[in-house]
Amino acid sequence: MFSKFTSILQHAVEALAPSLPLQEDFVYHWKAITHYYIETSDDKAPVTDTNIPSHLEQMLDILTQEEGERESGETGPCMEYLLHHKILETLYTLGKADCPPGMKQQVLTFYTKLLAHIRQPLLPHINVHRPVQKLVRLCGEVLAAPTENEEIQFLCIVCAKLKQDPYLVNFFLENKSKRPEIKSPERAKELKQNALAPDTGQSAAEQRADCPGEPQAAASASTSSPTNNNNSSSSNYNLVTSLLNLTKSPDGRIVVKACEGLMLLVSLPEPAAAKCLTENTELCELLTDRLVSFYKALPQSMDPLDIETVESVNWGLDVYNLKEDAAVFTGKGALISFLSWLDYCDQLIKEAHKSAASVMAKAVRERFFVSVMEPQLMQTSEVGILTSTALLNRIIRQVTSEALLQEMVYFLLGEEKELETQATITQNPLRHRLIEHCDHLSDEISIMTLRLFEQLIQKPNQHILHSLVLRNLEERNYLENKPQDERETMENGQPHDAVDLEEDPLFGDDLSPESRLLGSDWLSSSPQQSPDHLKSDGKTEVHKIVNSFLCLVPDEAKSSYHVEGTGYDTYLRDAHRQFRDYCGVCQQWDWRGNPKPFEKCNLDLPFFEGHFLKVLFDRMGRILDQPYDVNLQVTAVLSKLSLLPHPHLHEYLLDPYISLAPGCRSLFSVIVRVVGDLMLRIHRIPDFTPKLLLVRKRLLGLEPEGINVDHMTLLEGVIVLEEFCKELAAIAFVKYHAAASSSP
Repeated sequence: MFSKFTSILQHAVEALAPSLPLQEDFVYHWKAITHYYIETSDDKAPVTDTNIPSHLEQMLDILTQEEGERESGETGPCMEYLLHHKILETLYTLGKADCPPGMKQQVLTFYTKLLAHIRQPLLPHINVHRPVQKLVRLCGEVLAAPTENEEIQFLCIVCAKLKQDPYLVNFFLENKSKRPEIKSPERAKELKQNALAPDTGQSAAEQRADCPGEPQAAASASTSSPTNNNNSSSSNYNLVTSLLNLTKSPDGRIVVKACEGLMLLVSLPEPAAAKCLTENTELCELLTDRLVSFYKALPQSMDPLDIETVESVNWGLDVYNLKEDAAVFTGKGALISFLSWLDYCDQLIKEAHKSAASVMAKAVRERFFVSVMEPQLMQTSEVGILTSTALLNRIIRQVTSEALLQEMVYFLLGEEKELETQATITQNPLRHRLIEHCDHLSDEISIMTLRLFEQLIQKPNQHILHSLVLRNLEERNYLENKPQDERETMENGQPHDAVDLEEDPLFGDDLSPESRLLGSDWLSSSPQQSPDHLKSDGKTEVHKIVNSFLCLVPDEAKSSYHVEGTGYDTYLRDAHRQFRDYCGVCQQWDWRGNPKPFEKCNLDLPFFEGHFLKVLFDRMGRILDQPYDVNLQVTAVLSKLSLLPHPHLHEYLLDPYISLAPGCRSLFSVIVRVVGDLMLRIHRIPDFTPKLLLVRKRLLGLEPEGINVDHMTLLEGVIVLEEFCKELAAIAFVKYHAAASSSP
């Protein structure tokens, strides 16, 4: 009660007294703090019962006012006094001793406000960065400490200052050989006694607050230059360590702020700091251990649809209502927590210095993907396979950082780049198992794995496409090894639903420059077409190819022309948009150019389409006998591959005129065989066309579900086949048109 009265009396006296020059006022407040320690014997009273907080606040106000009255960058006498008399060192000593109780909190607040409010760079001063460095070490020492909020605010302002001037981070890479301060009761008592000594400008207390052996500051305003610490393997990065400790706080707000601080630090461009970050801190362990922990908290069985459709959550925002989420589906809260932390790992790696990003991504691969996910994907339980594949699909969809995507791809597909053979497809057990799951006995597993690959081939990573398809097409040894003029041609009539595509407004000559995709080089047909196939304007060739796909399905097996709005032209706009998007992704991979010259190809090398295309072609060959949903997913993956602007892939999947080597098959030849089988089966089914039309209308929701229709699987397969051929025709036209539009 007496101390509060004293405080009120002091403020009243200050209000009535004439204003002192700023420096005198500043010195007065500082001496008032030091005199407290000399005159007060009761060191158990909390700091809030003293005038210390008020004096510290006044000192901050004076420093801010002084800076505002001076030229930018000029150091005033009050700041000179603070630096020369090592006030921050003394405050650190008092905060470390927490004398009186609560002093640590006041010191943290003073440091935070000083760094935040003063515009001139303070950290280069040795009498600033050295006590700041020491105070950093005090943060995060005790979990759920009462000063946690002040600690995280202080650490974050330090991180923000380092983000502004990254070279200063070298001040915070401390040599491990430096003798640490003794943390004993006797040392704490000595620190307190030193703090009680009167202020003489260079008091013994302040001198002893420095670590033994450190050089003293030469002058108050002298600054030091951080040297690049190339020997980072023997350095401590206490700023990171303190933030890592605070990520374990039970207070979610503290955790988010600590994660934000780490995000700032990993992005600093200093190589020594990046190396120290990954070699001498537990950052990688934090990322991976927490990721594993969240993953293991998920239910063993989850509905793939729930995993696929749960709302996207950015890290730090995974606030959810447990009761509400449990009512939606079991494990929703755990799933959101996992996806939220995955997003944080992804963003952290994305922002990190390149060398640190690589190390962190490799850690996620080894400690999460290999150690935890691979056993889940390799298990035999169908329920387990389905859940883990759905989760992997969601992970693939969410990862955007280049380094983490690369490591994930290597985990899934391996790093091999040489040609596949029948003997080597089992070389990577996980890759082999995943591709085999595309043709699993369980339709659900097949569909989910096909979705996974559909998601994967859309990611901006060249190795994905090289591993799955391109490496096997490099030599073009799917082509028949004989002179070009002996190649057989394919003549097709004009289908009833063909239109003059060059007149389509979507593909008119008035396309904007940004719509003209890439150059025309990549799309040169393979091999060079004969004059019979290619007129000078190129239109005959594109019509022949389009019509080749449109006429594959016989008229009696077509049903789309009976239903309005289901013509071939409906696929053009989607194909145009998707192809443009793919070109944007693939442009950096230098795919433009003609196919590898025929004479330079090793056509004698046995051709193997590769495990992935083999499974897709096998499933495509069974389209008349597979469930509708499986067929949709198989054709979705094949259409995505067909859209890719690679000359060999385009030739192999979309050129009906190529002469295949004996024993080889292409997408077109697979469809031809399916159509041949269909022709034999159509005549065995009475009322085939009316039944086909009824099934199409039911699929479109134009007819209510009624009595079962015989041969439903076959009829649905025919409809998917017709639509797929129209889609391939649209893709072929869009790709040829894009090449023609961008030709000079």
